[in-house]
Amino acid sequence: MAPAAVFLAAFVVWPLLTFVYDSFFEIEQFGGGRTFVGLDNYGAALASEAFTSASVRTVIYTLIVVTAEFTAGLAVALLFVALGQRSATFRTIFMYPLMIAPVVAGLLWRFLLIDNFGILNQLLFEVGIISSPDQIQWLSNPDIALYAVALPDIWLTTSFITLVLFAGLQNIPGEVIEAARIDGARYPRMLISILVPLLRPVIAVALIVRGIDAARAFDIILIQTDGGPQGSTTTLSLLIYRTMTRFGEPGLASAMGTIYLVAMLVVAVIAVTAIWRPGSNKS
Repeated sequence: MAPAAVFLAAFVVWPLLTFVYDSFFEIEQFGGGRTFVGLDNYGAALASEAFTSASVRTVIYTLIVVTAEFTAGLAVALLFVALGQRSATFRTIFMYPLMIAPVVAGLLWRFLLIDNFGILNQLLFEVGIISSPDQIQWLSNPDIALYAVALPDIWLTTSFITLVLFAGLQNIPGEVIEAARIDGARYPRMLISILVPLLRPVIAVALIVRGIDAARAFDIILIQTDGGPQGSTTTLSLLIYRTMTRFGEPGLASAMGTIYLVAMLVVAVIAVTAIWRPGSNKS
């Protein structure tokens, strides 16, 4: 117990407190001095159009990624349950993307989607869906770039959602499903009224973990677009990184990060309360 407490204090609590403490100062780079400014950094962050735009973009990116992953993950998990032991090989193959580093996945999808000679556009051109290989500017069109950079994230971690939901489905008592079948419940009704409610705690864990992970997406977007074009893929993580390293404002970056942290905590609490409902008779 004591070693774990020391570890948490040294590597979690202390860095976190230092991070929040820095948000109340204007800090000069390269070991320069610091001046206490109170809540000025928070005011500057909230008044910044870049911070507001990045926040909206982060919410949209997270909703796209989590919605797509949950829908596909639940469908595949139900398919694996229906196949039973015959799905063992498919389960192994389906989990391979989890072993790939996000940077590698970002590079791979950059080559697939890159505008003038991307493999995806070339395939669409070969089958006659588009008229030229550079017709769709996946990573250069500000209107679709945010959706394009979400593709590798969805491809990479849908397996995680599938794994969690498949484990949850395995723990549902067979007697409950059999009783529903005897009562004449069809599969859509059984899915909505029995399987999903019984999976509620598992769904809450999957959505919260993936939601937080997707909201802090950094390396995949950095590799593909570096936040461009025209800032259309600059999420909060990228903005905080740039504010700290490129613009030389550690205090402002700490304030942005603290607001981001508090918002994520609030969202997590709401998700647990609304979906999991610990202690509720419905869980």
